[in-house]
Amino acid sequence: MRTFMAKANEVERKWYVIDAEGKTLGRLASEVASILRGKHKPTFTPNVDTGDHVILLNASKIELTGKKLTDKIYYRHSMHPGGLKTRTALEMRTNYSERMLELAIKGMLPKNSLGRQMYKKLHVYAGNEHPHQAQQPEVYELRG
Repeated sequence: MRTFMAKANEVERKWYVIDAEGKTLGRLASEVASILRGKHKPTFTPNVDTGDHVILLNASKIELTGKKLTDKIYYRHSMHPGGLKTRTALEMRTNYSERMLELAIKGMLPKNSLGRQMYKKLHVYAGNEHPHQAQQPEVYELRG
């Protein structure tokens, strides 16, 4: 018996819509990263991007447990002396909710060119509307 190895040009991609309202950030991010990698498919191959496209809606209504809204800090640096910028999770959720989800999911993908390719299939929106109706996305029910 031979091991099945997927080829990049033979991969069939689906589009999934996930509603993030009331979901916990980390649990949602890990499941979405798994879909983007293609681990939910029997044809998963580690060195080929077999994942599907994911549309995340209602990113502004994501939940965080415990005191993370005030205690979790997001850092970025301008690469100039004294250029460290910080934001709390509450600031990120109110002003940059899409970016907050994107950062969480991107951190769970491989750190190489394959991971960057997978990340491009993620589409995050703060509200309930998206411009991808032509792709006929299916509603994806999360486990748990």
